[in-house]
Amino acid sequence: MGTENPNRVNTYPGPIPTPFAAPRSNMPISSSSSHPVVGSEASAFRPTSVPATLTTPFSSPGPTVGSGTPGFRPMQPGRPTPSYGPPTTGPTQRFPTPQFPSAAQPSMPPTSGVGQPIFPPTMRPPPPGHVPPMSTSLNRQPPPAPMGSPPQSLYSVSSRPNMQQPTPPTGPPSSLPGYIQSNTVTSPPPPPPPGSHQGGYTPQPTASSSFPSHQGVYTPQPTASSPFSSNQGGYTPQPATSSPFPSNHGGYTPQPATSSPFPSNQGGYTPQPTASSPFPSHQGGYAPQPTTAAPFSSHQGAYGQPPPGASQPGMYVGGSAPPTGAMAGGLVEDFSSLSLGSTPGSFDVGLDSKVLPRPLDGDVEPTAFAGMYPMNCDSRFLRLTTSAIPNSQSLVSRWQLPLGAVVCPLAEAPEGEEVPIVNFATTGIVRCRRCRTYVNPYVTFTDGGRKWRCNICALLNDVQNDYFAHLDATGKRVDLDQHPELTKGSVEFVAPAEYMVRPPMPPLYFFLIDVSISAVKSGMLEVMAQTIKSCLDKLPGSPRTQIGFITFDSTIHFYNMKATSLLFFFFQSSLTQPQMMVVSDLEDIFVPLPDDLLVNLSDSRPVVEAFLDSLPSMFQDNVNVESAFGPALKAAFMVMSQLGGKLLIFQSTLPSLGVGRLRLRGDDLRVYGTDKEHALRIPEDPFYKQMAADFTKFQVAVNIYAFSDKYTDIASLGTLAKYTGGQVYYYPSFHSAIHTEKLRHELARDLTRETAWEAVMRIRCGKGVRFTSYHGNFMLRSTDLLALPAVDCDKAYAMQFALEETLLTTQIVYFQVALLYTASCGERRIRVHTAAASVVADLGEMYRQADTGAIVSLLGRLAIEKSLTYKLEDARNAIQLRIVKALKEYRKLHAVQHRVGNRMIYPESLKYLSIYGLSLCKSTALRGGYADAQLDERCAAGFTMMALPVKKMLKLLYPSLLRVDEYLVKAPRVDGEFERICKRLPLVAESLDSRGIYIFDDGFRFVVWFGRMLSPDLARNLVDEDSSASDFSKSQVCLNERENELSRKLMGILKRLREGDASYYQLCHLVRQGEQPREGFFLLLNLVEDQVGGMNGYADWIIQIHRQVQQ
Repeated sequence: MGTENPNRVNTYPGPIPTPFAAPRSNMPISSSSSHPVVGSEASAFRPTSVPATLTTPFSSPGPTVGSGTPGFRPMQPGRPTPSYGPPTTGPTQRFPTPQFPSAAQPSMPPTSGVGQPIFPPTMRPPPPGHVPPMSTSLNRQPPPAPMGSPPQSLYSVSSRPNMQQPTPPTGPPSSLPGYIQSNTVTSPPPPPPPGSHQGGYTPQPTASSSFPSHQGVYTPQPTASSPFSSNQGGYTPQPATSSPFPSNHGGYTPQPATSSPFPSNQGGYTPQPTASSPFPSHQGGYAPQPTTAAPFSSHQGAYGQPPPGASQPGMYVGGSAPPTGAMAGGLVEDFSSLSLGSTPGSFDVGLDSKVLPRPLDGDVEPTAFAGMYPMNCDSRFLRLTTSAIPNSQSLVSRWQLPLGAVVCPLAEAPEGEEVPIVNFATTGIVRCRRCRTYVNPYVTFTDGGRKWRCNICALLNDVQNDYFAHLDATGKRVDLDQHPELTKGSVEFVAPAEYMVRPPMPPLYFFLIDVSISAVKSGMLEVMAQTIKSCLDKLPGSPRTQIGFITFDSTIHFYNMKATSLLFFFFQSSLTQPQMMVVSDLEDIFVPLPDDLLVNLSDSRPVVEAFLDSLPSMFQDNVNVESAFGPALKAAFMVMSQLGGKLLIFQSTLPSLGVGRLRLRGDDLRVYGTDKEHALRIPEDPFYKQMAADFTKFQVAVNIYAFSDKYTDIASLGTLAKYTGGQVYYYPSFHSAIHTEKLRHELARDLTRETAWEAVMRIRCGKGVRFTSYHGNFMLRSTDLLALPAVDCDKAYAMQFALEETLLTTQIVYFQVALLYTASCGERRIRVHTAAASVVADLGEMYRQADTGAIVSLLGRLAIEKSLTYKLEDARNAIQLRIVKALKEYRKLHAVQHRVGNRMIYPESLKYLSIYGLSLCKSTALRGGYADAQLDERCAAGFTMMALPVKKMLKLLYPSLLRVDEYLVKAPRVDGEFERICKRLPLVAESLDSRGIYIFDDGFRFVVWFGRMLSPDLARNLVDEDSSASDFSKSQVCLNERENELSRKLMGILKRLREGDASYYQLCHLVRQGEQPREGFFLLLNLVEDQVGGMNGYADWIIQIHRQVQQ
């Protein structure tokens, strides 16, 4: 794309120093230290643990995913169901910080100076109130925990408030009572009196102590009126009276300043915190002392110095940092858990399904990442599977989930937050001359503003004279407020002429329409023609927009719509009606009047409208059942190849004539479950993939609209959309009386939404990281350049990256997405999204900063792609295996320090991963076998899911279930009342009350469920027929707005839900309780938490995963 060389991969010669890395010291310990060393000679005391009140493991193995009899089994009323009463044991737990210290004794390296430990380079301290992460060292002794105040919340891991700490008074240490110089070793304590505890001595507790003493080596002595317990060690130093500090473990204890609000550290000694330090000290062998003036610091192998403008992170990483707080039986638990297990001889698995984690609030994006790097682009444009990038290959191998990103480059921005447009005019777009990175908020200016350093490859670039500005005292440009590209993570550049290989194309819409008997009888032709006519005024790019039509059955019909055309070089003809030309030779296709088939909409508007008005009647008596789709496709390509554009295909019949003809397949039941099963989900004829490659080469995007009650081989037709950046719309058994609104809405959105034409996209990343695979609807033009003939706000692309080096030397990795495209207005533009992510050495931090939405989106795409080469069961097992491996690896992090027993533990950030994984296995694209979904329906769902943005994907996997009858009957129509009354419910049959009305919404359709015990008066107000009828399907019940308040409120709810996401239209299906098979097909089969169709329920799925994790 111009200077975006499509043949060049993002590689950089030689190791380039990072612009933010501080020099590392080769001497971690000062030689001038004279303090005692507590290292390998430290006490090997093992803290006692509070025995967990857990039962023995369950005895019966759970059912296997994918096993059992395929097909839907309707749920019988009156069957016994598990209770949804309140839990008796409360399996889901968050563990508060205990009030008693651990007795573990850490190692302590020597330091230099009084209370001044050696700093690791560029250390970033944690914010106040932070709960540090778990240690990943599985072979060492459990690390100690400092004696600090309990966290503010039981859920302190997921919410880390930045609380303002009080500033301690300053003053010389000598003025403090009880102060002991840190370079002075105190004398040992007196021997223990008779009757003291074993393993040492028992100090005498002081007055007002409310803490019981510990059993073990010795009993620590709390200070008088101190809210903190003292520490354990070889002897007990004398703490100052009324000090809020706990004393330390180790050989001696310096006295901290009076009234300091910070807990001191454990180890051989305690450094004296300086006055006004806003950070709590660290745990471990020693506590680094942050200086007052240092705005940033780093932990070893964790976060580095943030880029300019980046705020301090909401958390920090430490390879050896255990959580704060302590308990008599161990450390505070930095994870969530579910208690599983059963009493011996009992069939109860000990799991209350009511407390299982459910995403009832929809997609919850991680907030810590946004606060850490406020100049990053919005998460709607770019989401990483984890915001903590591993620093080594070994760490990558332990991260069992996909490592990648999901990009939606043209996502709709909220009102008032539009992406700014920057025009450099004569200056030219500012880019790195080596790696071609665009200027962004994370570049740094040096040499008085005359040079800038690339944040991706660290190269120093010269600043052009037209772009020069002086720097202020902080090193920032004085004109930052005038340059959105230096302050915003997302920006759009107007591209100059060198970014064009040809003049920008006009928006072009070409329609290839099936006019066989099935298209006419279903009413598709009429609805489609009316919709296109209604959208002519809204097509983007006017007055440059081009339009054209071809229809086909067993022959191909071309239409000359040019209002005025030149004949014999001097005579002009004027058309008021389209001129139809029929080509019946399907073997040797030619295009008559090639210059008159594509017309400017503004010039030929009357002719186009006349054609659309006459199209339904033109073929109303057509009885042709054949489809020459392949030859018609080649004809469309010949017409469009000069300009490119968007090809909309309306297909109602299986292609049967000419090139690309297809045969009926998928009826052989013996194929399912064998190695040949996947062949049904890939194109039968290579013609379609070759045509897709040709379309992409000439900038043509293909959208498929498929209408049929019979097999039409979506697997083959959808290939055209897959490789051209298009999408598939599937309307099985289309009938105009039912599906008109859905087709009208989705076709109108396709025609009128803002589109980026003839686009290419590349995503760059920092040195040491490279993208390895891409997943979605596109054609890969080179190793890292995605060809996208048309892009819009409803399409997302996923990609995976890997480390190129064994060990990353940088402390921050930057990602930059660049989309070069032609806007409908005719401008060539470059949309750029930039984000930064910290490099960590801690696996626990990777899990803490994981993004479930991005992980599930990537997992879903990988599973669908796997189903094209393997059995469906293999694709489902791959999802489950990824989840099991991830939870097993996470369990290893904590099994050493905690008694996890029969509990299933998981990070707070991934608490919904299990239910989304189950939902993926039960999705239309992956569930069951032959009897669980029609082949066309399964393939269409797969093509759709490959292009969905994160929020839309999660809504499809775990839909909304709302009870609305209470709102309809009781609630006044006031703002906020709907959200208060209509809460999302778990997707289980037990959520359905036979006296209520429920709405099921998966983003693609509504199911309105009427209970059999619903009030007849309420039902009569809402539907157009006698509500005593037991079967809505027999009387074609429609849900239309009626002249009563209840009906208006219900229609208002549906309208409100549709407006939340306009990318698809949710067609409304009415279902009455007990009405089979409609109730099973539309609703019960989609209650993903129930055991339906041979697939596990949620509770069984959790138990099965837990058993595999424990193996």
